Amino acid sequence: MIVKSLDHLNLISKKISDHLSKKDCIFLIGEIGVGKTTFTRNLINNLQEAKDLKPTEVLSPTFNLLYEYDIKDLKIMHYDFYRIKESKELNHLGLFSEDQDTIKIIEWPDLIKTPLKDKLEIYLNYAASDDEREMKIVGFGKWKNFKNEL
Repeated sequence: MIVKSLDHLNLISKKISDHLSKKDCIFLIGEIGVGKTTFTRNLINNLQEAKDLKPTEVLSPTFNLLYEYDIKDLKIMHYDFYRIKESKELNHLGLFSEDQDTIKIIEWPDLIKTPLKDKLEIYLNYAASDDEREMKIVGFGKWKNFKNEL
């Protein structure tokens, strides 16, 4: 699908945020600057607005690896693994321990080999126009047929 504008990207993130629940995982795949963090910002801000909270600033966690957002009964873990070079470096993060009741949004998830039940993979690529992006959505578990809702 072609994402035609920032408003269109926000609409897609809103539809996804309406279906998110604890233990869901979103993988964001695409080149630097293609819109992964912008998508995440929209998604988190949409969740905050739905819970009557003021939208907060959502930054790229490239240097920190992780930013956490508490949205009333939801906890969002926003990871960026751009600087991670080996999968063993991920072991210390406890990403998928059974006791975590969080929503995980992961940029640059290439090194993750753990199979996940309810996962949404979002591929973003540059399109012909500077304002447009190509987006491909692949769902697993409860997300399997989600792209039909867009």
